[in-house]
Amino acid sequence: MARITEQPRFKCALGAMQTVQSIDRVVPILHSSPGCSQKLGEGIGTSGYYSSHIFPNSNLGESDVVFGGEKKLQSTIRNALRVIDADLYVVLTGCAPEIVGDDVEEIVNKFREEGYPVVVAPTPGFKGNNYLGHEWILDSLIKQYLTKTDIKTKGLVNIWADVPIQDPFWAGNYRELENLISQLGLIPNTIFGVGRGIDNLKKIPQAEFNLLVSPWIGLGNVKLLEEKFGTPYLHYKHLPIGAVETSKFLLKIGEFAKLNKELVEKVVRDNEKEYYYYLERFANSIAENRISTKRFAIVGDAQYTLAITKFLTNDLGYIPLKQYITDDTPLKHREQIKKYFKDLNDGIEAEVIFETDGYVIQESIKNDDHYDYPVIIGSFWEKSLADSIKGLFISVAWPIRDRAVINGTFVGYTGGLSLLEDILTQQYDKQLS
Repeated sequence: MARITEQPRFKCALGAMQTVQSIDRVVPILHSSPGCSQKLGEGIGTSGYYSSHIFPNSNLGESDVVFGGEKKLQSTIRNALRVIDADLYVVLTGCAPEIVGDDVEEIVNKFREEGYPVVVAPTPGFKGNNYLGHEWILDSLIKQYLTKTDIKTKGLVNIWADVPIQDPFWAGNYRELENLISQLGLIPNTIFGVGRGIDNLKKIPQAEFNLLVSPWIGLGNVKLLEEKFGTPYLHYKHLPIGAVETSKFLLKIGEFAKLNKELVEKVVRDNEKEYYYYLERFANSIAENRISTKRFAIVGDAQYTLAITKFLTNDLGYIPLKQYITDDTPLKHREQIKKYFKDLNDGIEAEVIFETDGYVIQESIKNDDHYDYPVIIGSFWEKSLADSIKGLFISVAWPIRDRAVINGTFVGYTGGLSLLEDILTQQYDKQLS
């Protein structure tokens, strides 16, 4: 039976236009009903060279649903090529043309035959959310734009992680992953963010391996890259946050890439030395605080829920309450993800609940045995919940309305310290109130 979902944490698949928007000088062309780009593209940090306010859109109406919208799409693509300066154009389809049966692929192929850089990605909302849409965009780029090559660039590593814009910290996270990879003497290759774009996109087939940092999103993409270009992949199950997981992350990459073991261990030692220096300066504040019970609940996608659970448990000695995954994780991945939450220090395990309804989640947290002052980590929708149960609140997941995130990150050694700063700041603020 259908039911109303309160406070959903994702958008429909067409929202993956933000994945396209995050690749420098690549523009989405929408074949959809009016208003889709405005509604799906709104939010903090979504403007730029191309914003959702000016995405080309065929704006299908009632007559197009009856008679088809192929002519409108042809005109929209032609005009976009004429007036928008871009390196690549990605046509995304909404629900209406997919239901009507417009032959979008044929239209796009004709433009490619004329020499225009245009690809198509079916992204109807009735087939999935923008997490899946993100994967479909990448699949389309791999199949329609990238070409096989015999050239392999030594040390080149493609990095795949966050869903851009859906994760407010995506830009900083990708940059810090690049930084960590560079410290090992490897050459990071990402396609999202300033200065990456089309040149890095074309390098993808040249990489020695793909690095996927995610519980499940992107797994199909790296398998496709292996199938098409013979590029092996390393699947690291979550973002590394703090010393424990970041050191494991670097050692794992060093082992997979067959790097000099002494070099990798030196990189780890140097980073840990600085990390623990800062951590020790606040050891008393962490150990003696009387505000937080050191119990925590996280409401977010699988990526953040897993990564932050490991950081708080393994680095800071916090105790996990129930953890809530809100990205509508496909059923085939859920049992494996549950196992990841059992791999914590000292035999600690975290109970995982897959739930997309904000009301159900918040009622569950209220009724849980959380004691006073638990740490609640989630989206802006959890702020009032945290206040009602005397909890400390930190926003990390979409939607965020109480903080500005420009290029901040929670990844790596520095990212772990940034998250600790947020927690301690909440503690100090609670003491003053």
